[in-house]
Amino acid sequence: MKNITRHTGIIENIERLPSSYNGNPRYQFTIDGHTVRTAVDSSHGYAITNYNGKKATITAGTHYGHLTLNSIETSWKT
Repeated sequence: MKNITRHTGIIENIERLPSSYNGNPRYQFTIDGHTVRTAVDSSHGYAITNYNGKKATITAGTHYGHLTLNSIETSWKT
C-alpha cells in the first residue's frame, strides 16, 4: 500500500461489493469526500457496517489504483 493518508469525518454511503474469492465481504464507503474500499480478505469487511453514521478517523492508501482502508478508529460518539 502506498501514499497512506489520514482522513476524519462521518462514514456514509456504505455499499456492498462482490465478496472475495474466499467468500469474505468487501465494502465501499465515503468519508470526508473520499471513496474508500476495504481490502480483500480484511477483517474490516466484517466491522465497517458498525461505523455507519459515526465520526471516525481512518488511514487509507493506494492499493491497485483504489483508495483502500488501512486502519480505523472512533470514539463511538456521533
